[in-house]
Amino acid sequence: MSEWYYADAAQQRHGPMPADDLQQRFQRGEVGLTTLVWRDGLSEWHPLADFVDELGLTQAPAAIAPSDAVDATYAPPAPPAQAVPAAWAAPEPDAAAHSPYAAPAATLGDEPRFVAGGEVVQAGFWKRTAAYLIDGMLVGMVAQVIQFVIMLGFFGFSGLGGGGTPDFATAGGIVMLVLVYLVPLGMSALYFGLFHASSKQATLGKMAVGIKVVRTDGSRISVGRGIGRYFGFLLSSLTIFIGFLMAAFTERKQALHDMICDTLVVDKWAYTDHPEWQQHKLGTVTVVILSLFGVLMVGIVLLVILAIGLAASSGWH
Repeated sequence: MSEWYYADAAQQRHGPMPADDLQQRFQRGEVGLTTLVWRDGLSEWHPLADFVDELGLTQAPAAIAPSDAVDATYAPPAPPAQAVPAAWAAPEPDAAAHSPYAAPAATLGDEPRFVAGGEVVQAGFWKRTAAYLIDGMLVGMVAQVIQFVIMLGFFGFSGLGGGGTPDFATAGGIVMLVLVYLVPLGMSALYFGLFHASSKQATLGKMAVGIKVVRTDGSRISVGRGIGRYFGFLLSSLTIFIGFLMAAFTERKQALHDMICDTLVVDKWAYTDHPEWQQHKLGTVTVVILSLFGVLMVGIVLLVILAIGLAASSGWH
């Protein structure tokens, strides 16, 4: 069933609402045949009179003008559905972007609309950990490729393949070392900054887990704040990871870099039209990622123990 919107006399948009709700508002006199309405499938707003048959509006309520309030028994006849005065026409397309009658943004995509207040489910430590494991793997693989290309450009295959030892004391070697570290760093800062400031407000890892980064008032962060938050993230890692662990104990589940940059990590449906869609549980993706990481860590520990045991049994000192 289509969801309907209408604009009142003060040019304030109301909705979404089912057709039955709009019919009831019509019968109560809250909306009239001149009220502009919109639903999915319409390219612009239309007067309610265009949908009399579709909505089953068999009888219009009495429209009493302020000047006629002394005669409450008089109700002007409803205009025919096919006769729509030009004054009821929806705004021109050029003005739609700045008009309260512009079609809801949801028709252009599936991006949730920002709504302040309401219930907010904070993203806990484990959801954030799972998201970073995904992002870390993606960014790490790209960084490795970039570093290899940089070294290949400076030294060629012979310098990297054992035909000769690269000389890092030369000017070229020093420049190469600087680029090998700074280019991946800049790429990571842009990755986190741009994705957190995008319409999704989340990196690929956070999208997979179902969380996003917002300001403490729920609004979207800027690119500059997103880049600054990445360097704050590096600062959290320099505190023996205590900065990250703070997300498990602080009131709003903020890590150190969140406090520095005035940000929160919340469910992707927080501060939207549908806060009831937020997930309090970890979610399937989070459980799978954490489980795989746990198995990997156990495997590494077992390999290390096995290596130590083999070395000890062979008399290695």
